[in-house]
Amino acid sequence: MTDDRLIWDSFKQGDKSALSQIYSQNIKMLYRFGKKITRNDELIKDTIQELFCDLIRTRKNLQSIDNIKFYLIKSFRRKLLREIGSLKKTPFTDAFDEYSEVTIIYPFEEELICKERRTQREELILNALNEISPKQREILYYRFTCEFEYEQICEIMSMKYDSARKMVHRALTSLKAVLESNFQLKDHQ
Repeated sequence: MTDDRLIWDSFKQGDKSALSQIYSQNIKMLYRFGKKITRNDELIKDTIQELFCDLIRTRKNLQSIDNIKFYLIKSFRRKLLREIGSLKKTPFTDAFDEYSEVTIIYPFEEELICKERRTQREELILNALNEISPKQREILYYRFTCEFEYEQICEIMSMKYDSARKMVHRALTSLKAVLESNFQLKDHQ
């Protein structure tokens, strides 16, 4: 049995220290993830609080899980997109294209903008990431930053396994093409 499963099962049985551990180990990650979707700090904080309140309220009915981080990101993403949809007065339904609201911004991007000191390599990578589609940025984030397996990505993004693998491949190919093109432009200047 994994550590995550033991902690989760303890939480389900009402162990407050397990809840505290789940919260403290994941709160910063959830906040950073929320910042990738919206810049509304209060909405992010409120949604995290609602997520944990829902977990506490329904803990006895929750399934056993092996990956707490995956479960929390999936639940938080769905809840945050639902909140964004209601703020925009757009009804959120199962047919709603959840992805249409997600724009992944990588952590170093905000740091570079704030410091206003970009190295040439970082600037090229940032530009390349901005040139691929938001959906490609999202899937690369899940695959390489969160290190999720394709099955988990499929579950989050509501897609088939083969489609997820193809999308990652295409995203990497697009990113490589943009980077090569930008390097060639820089060499000619």
